[in-house]
Amino acid sequence: MKKIVVIPGDGIGKEITDSAVEVLKKVDEKFKLDLEFETYDAGGTAYDKFGLPLPDETLDACKKADAVLFGAVGGNKWDNVKAELRPERAILGLRKGLGLYANLRPVKVATALVKNSPLKPELVDGVDLVIVRELVGGIYFGDRCESEIKNGVERAWDLENYSVPEVDRIAKLAFETAKIRRGKLTSVDKANVLATSRLWRRTITKLAENYQDVELNHLYVDNCAMQLCVNPKQFDVIVTGNLFGDILSDEAAVIGGSIGLMPSASIGELTSLYEPIHGSAPDIAGKGIANPMGTILSAAMLLRYSLHAEEAAKAIESAIDKTLAEGYRTADIYSEGFKKIGTAEATEKIIKNLQ
Repeated sequence: MKKIVVIPGDGIGKEITDSAVEVLKKVDEKFKLDLEFETYDAGGTAYDKFGLPLPDETLDACKKADAVLFGAVGGNKWDNVKAELRPERAILGLRKGLGLYANLRPVKVATALVKNSPLKPELVDGVDLVIVRELVGGIYFGDRCESEIKNGVERAWDLENYSVPEVDRIAKLAFETAKIRRGKLTSVDKANVLATSRLWRRTITKLAENYQDVELNHLYVDNCAMQLCVNPKQFDVIVTGNLFGDILSDEAAVIGGSIGLMPSASIGELTSLYEPIHGSAPDIAGKGIANPMGTILSAAMLLRYSLHAEEAAKAIESAIDKTLAEGYRTADIYSEGFKKIGTAEATEKIIKNLQ
């Protein structure tokens, strides 16, 4: 039995995770994967029930699971909650508690959606890259001060730091990922300004000596942001730190035309967590119009990386490609001439195309 913990979270989280679980159950019937699902709270929903964004019960269940399927957290309902109790602390707590040290975000543009991209079709057609983002270090987890008085004025600060072992660990995963793809790795930093980036660059350059079959190059983060817009097809695997990875992965996601289509995998020491890259979208929650494809594709990554069920993962990806090729579009990717569908119907079409 393979135990999957499902954390719907907030906003549209329940709708999209329900869709992904439906697809996984159908795949389970077909491929005999022996899946078992348990649902737990996190985020604003958990705060409302328990006064905490990440209850111990949820974290404990995740530690024992074969994989975690996560929806989304947050919403303006909790804007005035103390910083340490905000819904977003749930995902940070899961990253720390489960040792989720790396986030993998594939960006592969479906042929049927090339025209949906804000970039010219000739720039987008053929884009196939992966961003490997360090998740448990850097400025997001460094020391911080919310408020202090210095020289008579209020200030706040956050500390950015990385150690050699932290950089080594994420870089090894990135090199190994590049080895099984096209053999090209781009490391992104700001070594012309930041001391942490200079350590990052030195460490990765030294590690590259062990990967002679991978071509390594370095880009400053501002240049990389520009290159993702003007020539995204040059990239195979990009590796970077927590803050830069947060920004660049969202930028890369819109190359495909909608963040509703983009999955992610957070690889951990105890287990791994899978989630779409978009937020909780409270403005459309309950309307039945959310795009479930990013979450369903995250479920495909769950099958591939945690359960090593490659055939089942490819079946889901092919079913989504077929659904899009048939002209079905959720509201976020709809344009005139296509068939608009909601969350439930999109899920039904994908399940039908699994057959």
